[in-house]
Amino acid sequence: IRKRRRRTSTLEVRKKRRRLLTHVPSQDLARRLAHMRSLAIAMTSQNLEYSNELTYNPSIAPRSANRSSFENGGMQTLKKCRALYRRGEFPPLVVAFDSLEGYTVQADGPIKDMSLIAEFAGDVDYIRNREEDDCDSMMTLLSSADPSKSLVACADRLGNISRFISGITNHTTKGGKILNIKCVRYNVDKECVMLLVATRDIAKDERLYYDYNGCEYEYPSHYFV
Repeated sequence: IRKRRRRTSTLEVRKKRRRLLTHVPSQDLARRLAHMRSLAIAMTSQNLEYSNELTYNPSIAPRSANRSSFENGGMQTLKKCRALYRRGEFPPLVVAFDSLEGYTVQADGPIKDMSLIAEFAGDVDYIRNREEDDCDSMMTLLSSADPSKSLVACADRLGNISRFISGITNHTTKGGKILNIKCVRYNVDKECVMLLVATRDIAKDERLYYDYNGCEYEYPSHYFV
């Protein structure tokens, strides 16, 4: 009796592709104006000028210093997605003052997982110039194999809504449970940029939180929520 050959099949497992989504602004013009008004009030109270992009001052770090090729290990790539911001069509977000946490950001409408929330904006400077800086809104922009080329973005003079998104504590399990935003760095036109992206669906009235430390764990977060 001829034995029938058993057919073998290869089980192919693929991860679900996660694609960055453009934010969906509110269709209600009055609500959009309210979103911008809440941000303007918060920025005025902090003596900040509005900027939705990284800014360069030759006296601290020139634009030529920000090259994605300097990043140790390489960087992800992304096309520019700023047309909505230029038209004043921002994500449905409101800046609100909390007596415990200070200025916070909360959703004024549903936000889908992987939606682009904002680009972290501020003055670009070399890390070596900010080692003793007490700025409470400073993010690593470029981590080079050559420490003298590493950069940070500081939102102490210029900034946008990313300046007011709350951080989580890295010292309790609660921080990870409320985390709903992630900061990722991308290569845009051969320059490094930092994008704040939703890590899950965010409901209306939910407060936004992300990890200030990422993988470096150098930011003191003992007193965060």
